[in-house]
Parts: sequence; structure tokens; C-alpha cells
Amino acid sequence: MLGRQKTPLTPRYYLHNFRYVLDFVKRLYGSLLNEAETDFVARFSALSEDAQCLFVRFSNRKGLFFRVNKLQYTEITDLPAALTELLQTGFVERLSTHHEVMGQEALSVFTKPELLSLLPLEPEELKPLRAQKKEEVTAYALHELNFGEVVTSLTTFETVVKMRFEAEVTMFKYLFFGNRSSDMTEFVIRDLGMVNFERYDESKLTARFRSRKEVEDKLLISLTGEAFYDLKQAETPAEDIYNWFLNWNETRPELSEIAIPGYQRLVCKVGGFLERHKLPDQALAVYELSDRVPARERRVRLLFRNGLMDEALALCDEIAVTPQNAEERYFANDFRDKILGLSEKKRSRKTTTRFLSDAESVSVPAAYRHHVENGVMNYYLEQDFDAAFTENYPWRGLFGLVFWDIIYDANVSAIHHPLQRAPSDFYLPDFYLRRAELLRKRLTELETPDDWRRHVGRMFNAKYGITNVLVDWNDELLHLVNQIITVLDVEQLRLILLEMARNVREHTRGFPDLLIWNEAGQYEFVEVKSPTDHLGPQQLHWLQFFQTIGVRAKVVRVIWEA
Repeated sequence: MLGRQKTPLTPRYYLHNFRYVLDFVKRLYGSLLNEAETDFVARFSALSEDAQCLFVRFSNRKGLFFRVNKLQYTEITDLPAALTELLQTGFVERLSTHHEVMGQEALSVFTKPELLSLLPLEPEELKPLRAQKKEEVTAYALHELNFGEVVTSLTTFETVVKMRFEAEVTMFKYLFFGNRSSDMTEFVIRDLGMVNFERYDESKLTARFRSRKEVEDKLLISLTGEAFYDLKQAETPAEDIYNWFLNWNETRPELSEIAIPGYQRLVCKVGGFLERHKLPDQALAVYELSDRVPARERRVRLLFRNGLMDEALALCDEIAVTPQNAEERYFANDFRDKILGLSEKKRSRKTTTRFLSDAESVSVPAAYRHHVENGVMNYYLEQDFDAAFTENYPWRGLFGLVFWDIIYDANVSAIHHPLQRAPSDFYLPDFYLRRAELLRKRLTELETPDDWRRHVGRMFNAKYGITNVLVDWNDELLHLVNQIITVLDVEQLRLILLEMARNVREHTRGFPDLLIWNEAGQYEFVEVKSPTDHLGPQQLHWLQFFQTIGVRAKVVRVIWEA
């Protein structure tokens, strides 16, 4: 992707970025900050610039404990004086006995040989530990040795410090980014030209959170998700994770609306984990906490497995009335037929299976076994068709280019900071509901194929290289988009893009693999299936939708030539 040409980063770029985050959060969320957070800003501002630099260096690194003799920051004029200032003002503290609850993290800053050399170990203890992994050495030190003696032994030779105000720093970064997955490296990749973000009038950027409760609820879900991940990594027994999650769920506060999508995703992750660990009853209990995809489908399957046919049928009927995506829609009907078929001694076939069995077949040399789409493309090229691999790529690009300014319109109150890659409601129903008038107006303005080509061409050239979650920049993109515009009529283009807008998360995937066309104006979108492949519900959704609006599309089953 084309990046902007940037001058090298200034030596103290990270301090500038951290100050920017503090000022930005104070401006948008000043009324939501608590006393400790406000006090942190005042105390940080009172530090010397060297001390500010060192603290920000600590805050941007992984972990909370640091070995002083390992610090090397040439841009800090007097590193010892900066560290002394941070110690005197309480921004860092020396490793001490009250850090025992964080002992594993404290000891992690040392290597295994260093631990064996520095820990207060007797010769008879030392020998067996040499054959152990670092984690086992650490565990031995924490469980078998006196932590005060461990601290004394480690700090006699060098100073170890722990960063303080981690909760306040976490909150400021969370308020700025709105999630836990982004961090200060976003500034770096922007300033190095690795990612080019859309430019905004910062006076139009709006707060993502309206209350302190919204902030704390959404952050709670993120931190609980991280705790779940840590428990899995530690190979905690699945039954214990189940009990932990239910206990947490019983004591959690009533969640704000902004936190509910994240909670629903967490429920499904925990339920899936319990299923994989052969705890179906516990998984069912967890899935019952959510009505979002894929919780309802999993509940039906588990009810069926437990012999609760009436409950499974009732839930299938509920899903069929209010499906949330193509998977749910086809699943509800297919599984209902399966349950009823059992009682009538009939074997039902899935909708996707029936659709695939009716598809035409083409013979392709076995040499294409690992590149099946290329084999089918070659088949059509030999039939005097042009062919291109399309799948989701040009459709997502077409959507992103046609609606670019509407997607990234700061006036819709879904852009909250200048490094945002997508509006905060992009994958929510609100995306369409809040922009339906703008989207329809844009499509009405594009009256002819030439209007479409001119518009996407202008946007392609004007925005080339700027990050857009739907647009994967490549010189081939404009050619493919224009080919789609050529083979379809304007009304078909409008209907497809509106269908995508109604559910961006689901409907920006599942498009057919290939587009074929010839000089006579014939074309078809082709979904390619090898003998062992199956048709997915979202793929079937688009094939049936294309049929409904008159777009020529089909499935081709590959038969390998001997």
C-alpha cells in the first residue's frame, strides 16, 4: 500500500503523543474523569521533561517491573536523575515485599540463569532446578522461598522498579482508543507512513462514551475477556473456568448498552471453549446468557443432543422468525426438518447441500487440485471468456469507494479519535439505520454506469493509500470494480450495495469466487466447489439474492480429470 513520505521520528515523539492523548481525553471526557485521574494529569505535568519521558517509556513497554541497569534511552539527558525524580514523586517504586502478589511478573524480568545465580538457594536446591524451565524455577521461588529474602537477593545487585499509576494510564488510553486492542504504536505507524489515516476536523470528533458507567462497563468486559484468555493459557481446568465465569456473571453490574455486544461475544467464546472441552451441559448454561450469533444455534444443537426435541424445535422456530444472519436463517429451517424427519424416519438434506447437488459440473485437470479456482478460470478462458478472481475483494472495494465519505462522516458521531480505522457502529445495525437516507441519496445520484465509474475513479485517486477497512489497495481493484459496473445494471448495483449496508459484518463476505464475461456481453458470477468442498450459508445467501434481482450467478462443481 502506498504510504506517505515521513521524516524520521523525533527523539521524543512518544512524549508528544502521550501528551496529545492526555489533552484529547481531557477535552472530550473531562467530566468523566475521577479524582485520581485528574490528579495524575496534574502530577505528570509537574514532572521535568526527562522524568516525563522515562515514565512514558515505562508505560509503553510490556509489564510493570523494570531493571534499572537495562534502561538505555539516549534521548533522556540524565537518566539517573529522571529515575530519582520518578521515585521521589511516586511515579515508580522499588521492588519490595508488598509486591508478593505480583511476584511472578516481578521475577519474569530476570532470565533463568540470573535467577539461579541471584536467588537465595542452597546447593541441594540448586542442582534439580538447573534442569527445570524458567517458569518452574519462578514457581519454586514463590512457593518455597521467603519473598522478602528473594527481594533482598535480587535487589542487592541491581535496582528493580515498578511503574505506578497503571490504572490511570490504562483509563486514558482506553478513553482515547475506545478498546484494549489498540495502543500507542498506532501513532508510530502513522508517523512513519506505514498507515495513512483519513483526516478529520478534530472539532467534529465526538465522545464514544456518554457516562462513566459506560466506560467502566465496556472496560470490564474487555478485562474479563483478557482474564479468560489468561486462564486458558494457564491450562486452567475447564470446569474451574466455568465456575469462574458464572461467579463473575452473577456479580457483574447491569451492563450499559454499549457493553452488551462485547458481553455477548465473550459468552459465545466461553460457551465454545466449554463445548470443545466436552462439557455440553455447562456450555448450554453459558449459551443461555446470550441470544446473539452463534449462541442460539449452539443451544439448539445441545438441546437436540440431550434429547430435548420440543425445546430444540421451539428455538428453531424462534430463530426462523428473527434470523440474525444467513447462517441462522438456513440453519433454523434445515435443523427443524432434521428433527421432524427423525420422527418420520426421513433423512433431510441441508438447503446448501440441495443447492450444490443441483449445480453444473466441469472437468478440470488434477494438476489444479490445490488451485481449484485457477483451474476453473482456465476452463472458461478456453471457452473464449475473460475471467477474474473476485470473491469479496472488489465488492468490498466498491462499497468502500461509493460510500467513502458517508462511512467516515464525523457528523454521524461515530468517529471518536483521529486514528480510527472504521466508525464505531460499522458492524452494528446502527450503521445502516443512522445513514439510510445518505446511502440511498448517494445511490440515487449515480444514475448511469458512467456516473458510477466516474465516482469510484475519483474516490480511488483521491483516497489511494488511506486506510479503509473494506478497501484493500491494489491497482487491480479499480479494473475489477469497473468490470462489475459494466456487467450489471444500475438498479442491481444499488440493491446489492444496500443489502451490504444492512449488515456490513455479514454481507461483505460470501460473494462468488469468479467473474467471467465475453465480448458478446455475456457474464456470470461463479462459485467454485471442489469435490470435497461445501457451500456456506452466506454464499447461498448471495447466490439466491443475485437470482432474485436478475444477476447471473451459479455454482460449478469440479470433477477432476484422470
